[in-house]
Amino acid sequence: MSAKDKFHDIVKSALQKDGWQITHDPLLIRIEGIADMYIDLGAEKIIAAEREGRKIAVEVKSFIGTSTIYEFHTAIGQFINYRYALEEISSVRVLYLAVPLNTYNDFFKKPFIQTIIKRSQINLIVYDVETEEIILWQI
Repeated sequence: MSAKDKFHDIVKSALQKDGWQITHDPLLIRIEGIADMYIDLGAEKIIAAEREGRKIAVEVKSFIGTSTIYEFHTAIGQFINYRYALEEISSVRVLYLAVPLNTYNDFFKKPFIQTIIKRSQINLIVYDVETEEIILWQI
């Protein structure tokens, strides 16, 4: 199992404040013949008007290293592998990449990065490190 991201607990708290129940910390994905994969968080939200709740999986990234573009490449590759693994096991969870607000504003809003996010079908959760709140869900 990999080490928790620096902002793991912040995103966990933000999801809980937003009404999500954390069901897995981490969420294990087991694909036969492959090493186990761990997505940072699994959560679900029960919607009063519906019988079934919404389920998500969240990969948390802090983007605090020296190269944002390198971390972005790594995060996108990891996200795509996790999405395919969830599909392989027929999971109903929708996968999100959680990124801090300052990184979203400084890097993820750039047109080329937005094009990559859109074309790669990356769902984002933007979180505020200071307030431990979810600022934006970008689908």
